[in-house]
Amino acid sequence: MRAVQVVSNDGPEALVVNEVPEPKPGPDDVLIDVHRVGISFPDLLLSRGEYQMKPEPPFTLGVDFAGTVVEAAHGFEAGQRVVGVLPHGGASERVACPAIFTFPLPDTLSFDEGAALPMNYLTAHFALDVRGNLRESETVLVHGAAGGVGTATLQLAKAYGARTIAVVSTDEKAEIARQAGADEVIRPEGFKDEVARLTDGKGVDIVLDVVGGDLFTDSLRSLAPLGRLLVVGFAAGQGIPEVKVNRLLLNNIDVRGVGWGAYAMVRPGYMQEQWTAIMPFLESGAVKPPIGRVYPIEEFGQALVDMDERRTLGKSVVVLQDK
Repeated sequence: MRAVQVVSNDGPEALVVNEVPEPKPGPDDVLIDVHRVGISFPDLLLSRGEYQMKPEPPFTLGVDFAGTVVEAAHGFEAGQRVVGVLPHGGASERVACPAIFTFPLPDTLSFDEGAALPMNYLTAHFALDVRGNLRESETVLVHGAAGGVGTATLQLAKAYGARTIAVVSTDEKAEIARQAGADEVIRPEGFKDEVARLTDGKGVDIVLDVVGGDLFTDSLRSLAPLGRLLVVGFAAGQGIPEVKVNRLLLNNIDVRGVGWGAYAMVRPGYMQEQWTAIMPFLESGAVKPPIGRVYPIEEFGQALVDMDERRTLGKSVVVLQDK
């Protein structure tokens, strides 16, 4: 069977599609035929040896994936449509995934949409629920709002009754953000003044930042009293911002890290609780991932390059097999 593998730490251009042995499921695993795999930022870092986890090459990429159960196990039926999430290893035509990281995929969603769900939407849920303590009618500002985590955050925030403001860099990305539920869409240039105008000078209750860089300080200045800035990543590639703590003191605001994987992977059952919490939104259509470009398996590396160069709209997906 085929798998997308890192054979050297030379980045996405050096990825190869290899023939690998079929997995043998352990007693806690579900064996899954993978139809689609999502493109995620950890894949890019892993391809360069820059992730905090450093598996020895060759190893298989792939964090989010969707497919069908091969044989009944742990309450899943043979042929059932499911999604799964792993630190890596999902970009293979067949995967043995721990049952605690495997979730039922509602019939209302496609395999493409399923492969867009686990990491982005469970990250957004963790950010808003656990780290952000989001309350109904609060206002959430999202940087990088047309990407996977950004659109997931917009949809979940709206589902929880929040007002949403999306920050995007192009008209095309603005349309994606609006489709994901943004009440207002603004540009990065001068966004602090726009936030003040849109909130009558009050500021926003939560900023979710996957970008970092030059936007960080003005994000702090855009918070209302008791506001929370949630740090998810640094996609701008401009280095890690520094916080002058006097800003936190003066306005009673917080900067909070959002490390969903570090939290969820060591708490067995937590992801299942999250999936139960968002399942009503999946079934009702309140959560429906916007899918960007769909790539063949041979172009997995190109999909990572496009994400790295910020050409991605919504979630990129790779086809592993069609059955």
